[in-house]
Amino acid sequence: MKFYQQAFKAMGTPCEIQLFAHTHAKAGRVADAAIADVLRLEALYSRYRDDSLLSAINRVAATGGQLAVDEETAGLLNYAAACHGQSDGLFDITSGILRRAWRFDAGQLPDQGQIEGLLANVGWHKLCWMPPVLDFPSPGMEIDFGGVVKEYAVDHAAALCVRAGIRHGMINLGGDIKVIGPRADGSPWRIGIRHPFDRHAFMQTVALRGGALASSGDYERCITVGGIRYGHVLNPKTGWPVRHLAAVSVVGDFCVVAGSASTIAMLKEEAGPGWLEQFGLPHLWVDVLGQTGGPLAPSAATHGHTPTESKIWHE
Repeated sequence: MKFYQQAFKAMGTPCEIQLFAHTHAKAGRVADAAIADVLRLEALYSRYRDDSLLSAINRVAATGGQLAVDEETAGLLNYAAACHGQSDGLFDITSGILRRAWRFDAGQLPDQGQIEGLLANVGWHKLCWMPPVLDFPSPGMEIDFGGVVKEYAVDHAAALCVRAGIRHGMINLGGDIKVIGPRADGSPWRIGIRHPFDRHAFMQTVALRGGALASSGDYERCITVGGIRYGHVLNPKTGWPVRHLAAVSVVGDFCVVAGSASTIAMLKEEAGPGWLEQFGLPHLWVDVLGQTGGPLAPSAATHGHTPTESKIWHE
């Protein structure tokens, strides 16, 4: 088996695909197709592109009105609705509008009045989703698939590789990872989880022969004001950053599930670790004081060495 590796950038983050195939040529063709699919999804759902489908949806949301969406977008909306229910309303794709108040490069906290003004347009319950029609009864809202689409893209790219005959590989989009079987020699992929307070340190290495790993945390997108750290994971009910957990990593069968679970745990704050345990998802959490826990924590797991094949990048 030939090993093929390609780095690329998508969705605002460094990415990587590693595949084993009988020839480099086949691996290259499959990798190119997988990367093209990731870029397709970025073009559809990027909030930074005026020509994206998401921007078209948000133009309707801004003025009020409705539109019918395609099957793929409907699937993402259905998943977002399920996450909203599982999280007691904390996972909310309408909360992206709060980033207008939170400028993490400004070095100062936003005005509470601005936050309250934006909160008036936050809330999944304020729109009407009757597939395939998405209706915004009141103007001023917007949606953001940022908490779903990158992880979905990982799973979709991995599925494309499997359909093309790949049995050993790894898709890594900025730290959201899906593993396709073990490495060609049967050994696991060793994936390092970076420490949220030290970008040069790994606090754990997880060995995977299948499944996915995703993480949520403040990492670089945070500010410290008055000795208090404020990260970018925002509670949609208060408009303020969560304050208990600094980072959560989750292992699951699918990256989109691992990713949403890690985000929900962050949003649940003190209740997050217990919520993950309830669902039986292998995980590792770090709180803002540097304490760690979960089945994958260094004190509990058996794979606490430096990664050699793969690294996780976090936003």
